[in-house]
Amino acid sequence: MKYQEDLDIAKENKADNKRLGKQMRRTPERKLDEIFHAEHEKAFEDIDCLECANCCKTTSPIFRDVDIKRLAKRFRVKPIQFIDQYLRVDEDEDYVLKLAEPCPFLFDDNSCSVYEDRPKACSEYPHTDRKKMFQIIPLTLKNTEICPAASRIVEAMRDI
Repeated sequence: MKYQEDLDIAKENKADNKRLGKQMRRTPERKLDEIFHAEHEKAFEDIDCLECANCCKTTSPIFRDVDIKRLAKRFRVKPIQFIDQYLRVDEDEDYVLKLAEPCPFLFDDNSCSVYEDRPKACSEYPHTDRKKMFQIIPLTLKNTEICPAASRIVEAMRDI
């Protein structure tokens, strides 16, 4: 994979990233958001999700009720039929894909067959341009091992 080096760096720096996460929590909320958003923009100038799609190949998003209804409508089935065919309830009581690896909606060219109707969790991934980043620092650190953009963003945070 083109971005494997970014993922390898994240794995190598896992322990350091935990310490960095503690430092991030001490950064004023607005400043932390500004830094994340700027680094998010920089990372995605160079990273093409269609060349990677590692998130779609290795994890499942959480499906909210509104996502389920939208996708059920797309497939012209009732929400319960969509749930029965594609989803399960995980240990956190969230709906996730039955088979997360890879996503059943992922094409061979890494494009998404339900892109316009994809879950909110997919459209916002890796969640590095949202407000109140301090709330999801552990998730962001976990995502560094899945998403090369998240890895680059966190590595840039180390230098700031």
